[in-house]
Amino acid sequence: MDRSIRLKNLSKSIGGHMVIKNANLTIPSGEFFALLGPSGCGKTTLLRLIGGLEEVESGTIHLGNRDITHMPINQRNIPIVFQNYALFPHLDVFENIAYSLTIQKRPKAEIEERVQRLVKAFHLEPQIEKLPTQLSGGQQQRVALARAIINKPDVLLLDEPLAALDFKLREKMLVELIDLQHELETTFVYVTHDQFEALTVADHMAIMNHQGDIEQIGTPQEIYEFPNSSFVAKFVGTTNIFHGVLHNLNDNPEFEIPDLGKINIVVSQKKPWMVDGSAAIMSLRPEKIFISKKPNTKFSNTLKGIVDSIVYYGRSTQYNVIINNTVKLQVFEQNEEHFASENIDYDDEVYLYWQKENVVLLEK
Repeated sequence: MDRSIRLKNLSKSIGGHMVIKNANLTIPSGEFFALLGPSGCGKTTLLRLIGGLEEVESGTIHLGNRDITHMPINQRNIPIVFQNYALFPHLDVFENIAYSLTIQKRPKAEIEERVQRLVKAFHLEPQIEKLPTQLSGGQQQRVALARAIINKPDVLLLDEPLAALDFKLREKMLVELIDLQHELETTFVYVTHDQFEALTVADHMAIMNHQGDIEQIGTPQEIYEFPNSSFVAKFVGTTNIFHGVLHNLNDNPEFEIPDLGKINIVVSQKKPWMVDGSAAIMSLRPEKIFISKKPNTKFSNTLKGIVDSIVYYGRSTQYNVIINNTVKLQVFEQNEEHFASENIDYDDEVYLYWQKENVVLLEK
């Protein structure tokens, strides 16, 4: 069955403000798709339009070959799992999961069999007679998911479902969601403002900006390694952004940055806006930069600076380095060894190295 979703020229305004304007998006059938963007950008509104909780002003929504633009919510088979889970407080775990089957007046034996199967799959056997107030956040999350999938949905919408959980539990639930999606082979659409969650779960993802426009669509790796704008580069992960001018594009391309000089770059695919002397933006991920107190000639680019601050994260260390007393660069170094080969401290003079292939050039 085709469970793809196609949005064409979709628009929606709320209170006279245009939240979604001519959105075009295709979500492949059977994929885990993430909508990532800042708070208030319209991603939840987009989800509610797909689910039928908001009326479409203009444009169309297709589920496979069916036009569901104005289809009533009870005919779509597209449930939503909300951030607050929306469990019925007066019903126990069994009754919450069974709710949709109960109102459909399915046979008692069928309800029992289907609910028990999900209770076992979600490891909720000890909680089956408990009320939502007696459950942990993770248990409430599992109940909400079980209730959403008991009708074997064509598409499952998830609106920041892990926002209320602590970091360790979120990590665990992300893995469970990935496993669940693979098992069901249905389309998941996951809304979040958390880049870590989106990069972890998504087969493909769309990045929305503050104006509600879709800036880029691609795999997590494509978006992280090859952002198409400075907004995407800064919003997905951490990066060093520089404004400068392009030179020698046809022979040993360079990018000239005020106060830093010329940087060696690679122009693998020349775009129309790339001409000698034109302004551009350079993105350089902190983990692509090597830091050392010793000079090294094996790299395309070298800068010398002073360590301004150090932040230890456990898995990695962040160095903030001042170049020429004016420009600050962030560097991430993985803590791979118990004892580093060289100890870098505040105010140390250091060399920063990176290969020209690690530079991403952007028009805006």
